[in-house]
Amino acid sequence: MDWTVTLIAAAAAAGFCALCGWRGARPPDVHRGPRMVPWRLLMVSSAVVVLVMLVHLANLAGVNTGR
Repeated sequence: MDWTVTLIAAAAAAGFCALCGWRGARPPDVHRGPRMVPWRLLMVSSAVVVLVMLVHLANLAGVNTGR
């Protein structure tokens, strides 16, 4: 992937991470029943994607992150 695709993927994952963090932090609504979407798991998963995209951006910039 090149710079633009990586930046777009990182921004989308960061936005999704923020959305899931906001939805997961809301208090439960007893009248609607239990939450059926695991917001915290989705937030952590998208944060991992952001971290991978940041490492990929560092590799594109010429930083050697491996051995």
